[in-house]
Amino acid sequence: MLKHFLLALSSLTTVQAALKYKGVDWSSVIVEEKAGISYTTTSGSAQPLEKILVESGVNTVRQRVWVNPRDGNYNMAYNLKLAQRAKAVGLGVYVNFHYSDTWADPGHQAIPSGWPSGVDDLAWKLYNYTLDACNQFAAAGIAPTIVSIGNEIRAGLLFPTGSTSNYGNIAKLLHSAAWGVKDSNLSPKPRIMIHLDNGWNWSQQKSWYESVLKAGSLETSDFDMMGVSYYPFYNSGATLSSLKSSLTNMANQWGKEIVVAEVNWPTSCKSPAYSFPSDLKSIPFSADGQTTFMKKVAEVVAGVKNGNGIFYWEPAWMNNQGLGSSCESNTMFTWPGKELSSLDVFQSI
Repeated sequence: MLKHFLLALSSLTTVQAALKYKGVDWSSVIVEEKAGISYTTTSGSAQPLEKILVESGVNTVRQRVWVNPRDGNYNMAYNLKLAQRAKAVGLGVYVNFHYSDTWADPGHQAIPSGWPSGVDDLAWKLYNYTLDACNQFAAAGIAPTIVSIGNEIRAGLLFPTGSTSNYGNIAKLLHSAAWGVKDSNLSPKPRIMIHLDNGWNWSQQKSWYESVLKAGSLETSDFDMMGVSYYPFYNSGATLSSLKSSLTNMANQWGKEIVVAEVNWPTSCKSPAYSFPSDLKSIPFSADGQTTFMKKVAEVVAGVKNGNGIFYWEPAWMNNQGLGSSCESNTMFTWPGKELSSLDVFQSI
């Protein structure tokens, strides 16, 4: 009996230790602090967000970089300041280049203001922008562990030049971005990620990667990681079983490291716009539900060959708790900034 128990415990420990990157996207923390938000632990102790994250088991923070936003939020100066805070408490930094002046996602991938639109000139600009940004991190003493060359680029990047109407252009642009990282002064070099949405949809992942890799310019050696977004509240097809199947196929076909780069679960969702996936309907909309959901997703990732990371998207964005969904709140803090018990899930995945 004891032998079986120890074997089971050993197996559990292996799964728990399998995720190298246990993280959150904390991009909006400076915006929130400027708006008067302060953060407290579950016991009510006021602390900087980065210290609460470390105490909860987070080891890496993701932060989005916009090129020239009108208000300066999320630009390079903003991100250098944020990364310094992360480094000071021992957190790894995952840089998420949007290659836009604002949000980049499947429906929005606007070329930054002043950038060229011809593919060769654009690829050269993208290379030099990425090189310079990485060198700015290096000069500041920041060595990111992950760099994503684009955000949710299933429909392409840098529209209209890099749309999926021309996979050759996408391949050329990504090759240039990757080499901007590789040729930089960063040491050690970060893992380079390509990030698509709908990680549960194998047909979409398969079609995109096959198309872009056939185009010629992008080599499989140009990148190390395949990142996916996995949101349960936008499509009833986003089942855990579909996610597992898709990630398994991706890992087996291309041999890359696999990361769930964005994920959320609600604490409140009174009138969801879409039906929740069938194998998730038993999970409550609560802090306990967030914990259960995250453990289930982490188990899927850890069970995939080279599956090594999970990142919760913006758990502390108090002034945007719905996080773009039809649910009232997906954050791991309750208003106006008190930590929920679910944040501690990172200690056990």
